[in-house]
This record gives sequence, structure tokens and C-alpha cells, in this order.
Amino acid sequence: MSSSQSDRARELLRLHRDPALLTVVNVWDAITAKVVADIPGTKALATASHSIAASRGYPDGEVIPVAEMIAEVKNIVDATDLPVTADLEGGYGDAADTVRRAIAVGVVGANLEDQVKPITEAAAQVAAVIAAAAAEGVPDFVLNARTDVFVKAGDRDPAEVLADAIERSRAYLDAGAPVVFVPGRLTIDQVNALVDALGPQRLTLIGIPGTPPLADLEKAGVARVSFGPLSQRVALTALAELVESIHQGGGVPEDTRPLN
Repeated sequence: MSSSQSDRARELLRLHRDPALLTVVNVWDAITAKVVADIPGTKALATASHSIAASRGYPDGEVIPVAEMIAEVKNIVDATDLPVTADLEGGYGDAADTVRRAIAVGVVGANLEDQVKPITEAAAQVAAVIAAAAAEGVPDFVLNARTDVFVKAGDRDPAEVLADAIERSRAYLDAGAPVVFVPGRLTIDQVNALVDALGPQRLTLIGIPGTPPLADLEKAGVARVSFGPLSQRVALTALAELVESIHQGGGVPEDTRPLN
């Protein structure tokens, strides 16, 4: 590991510990990484596994071969000097080895889904990843341990789901993860309950329609908000609208910027 990679890992961890909310707009290839990194105020990049898979013709859910995922992550890392955290889904069958492969291409953080596995199994996976990162010389690796209990809640009682999320998040923090990721359409009361249980600057969220305002999340003590596949959907919506406009006799918008 290069000293610059070590520096980027420490910086990414510092950004999560800072009371100022870290926002990361997810990218899926080298040009999106460059565009996002060049916007003033961008401090770190996060990949989106769903978006990378879609751009290569695969559905979401660990269908893409891990070698292809890591290859695209490398293109993103090579396109920027900013810290990069990678969405590694559930670990592609061997989370510790996948993290080692990600570190080898310059990654300094990762998302890892628990996929609602038994809590002891999921916590052991977190511990194995943290140990693997330390063994690779990245003790400040920012593992964002994700619990899918809200995403897969179905018709469960919301209070029961929240309690489950708190229990799992505490277990992952105890296993060594510096932050935990609880995606879903959470209310500000649920966010406050999670922060109260876990401590400030330990919770990360996804920014989706209906998410409380970023200022409120910062005030609550949330560490980070990312946007998953939503950034790709915004880009594809713009492309679809361009095609629709052309079919109706229009053309390229006057405010289009030469970003590539």
C-alpha cells in the first residue's frame, strides 16, 4: 500500500468523524468519477454496485463477476485523487478476499450488506473484513456495514424493524466497523433513535425521495449520506428526456456543459 493510499484512508475516516455531514454522489465509471470529483465541494467518491452492474449489462444482486466489479472500481480510483469507497454488495461469496482485492486497486472504504443473515454470522463477516484490511496495511479502512432490515421489512411492525436495526448496527460497530449504513425511507424520528443508540457520526443513510432534509440529518449527527443508483437514474432520465425532445423536433439543451 502506498503512503498516499494510507493518507486517503485516514482522510475518509476523518470525513466521517467530522460533525459536518459528508455527502457522496455515487459514480459508476471513470467519466462519472471525474465529473463528480471536479465539482467544488466534493470530498470523496463512492461507487454504486447497482449502477456498475447495469452499465455492464447485469442485474443488481451480485450477478456481475467480482473481477468485472473490481476492474470498474479500479477505473474509478485511477480517475481521481480523492478517497474512494466501493459498494461491494454482500462480498461476492468471500467478503474478506473481495476487500483485499479492492484495497489492491486503491480503495480505502467499502459498503458491505448483511443481507439479513443471522446477526452472529453478519458480525463475524464484519470482523473478518476489518482484520483483512488491517493485514493489508489499511487499519483506517472505512467499512460501512450495511443492514438491510428496513429495505426488506415488508409488513413488519416499524418499531420491531427499528429495534432490529439498532441491534445489528451495534453488533457491527462492536465488530470493528467505524460506521453503519441503514438504507430505507426513514423518518427523522427513526434517524434520531438510531443516532441516540449508536452515537453521533456512526450512522450513514441513503438520499432518496422522502429522506429528511440534509440539514436536519447533519443536525441529528448523521455521518454521511450517499445516493446509490439514484445518481445514475438522474443521468439516464436526462438522456431519456433528450431523446424524447429530439423525437418531438427539439435538440440539445442550450445549457449542456462539455464535461467529457
